[in-house]
Amino acid sequence: MTSEKNKTTNCECCAFYVYDDIDDCYYCDINLDEDEMSRFLSGTNSACPYFQFFDEYDLARKQ
Repeated sequence: MTSEKNKTTNCECCAFYVYDDIDDCYYCDINLDEDEMSRFLSGTNSACPYFQFFDEYDLARKQ
């Protein structure tokens, strides 16, 4: 049984975690409002509400 408090997400597996060739780094591509950004920066939101598992084979399974 998992509680919501212990539930975390891994950004490296998220569809919104993208690589920027110009800056040579990864970043989250979600536009957060001021409240969401403050929760993110303070570390009080361990489970990202926008997390979507990136599955590059999802399209191939549908064919």
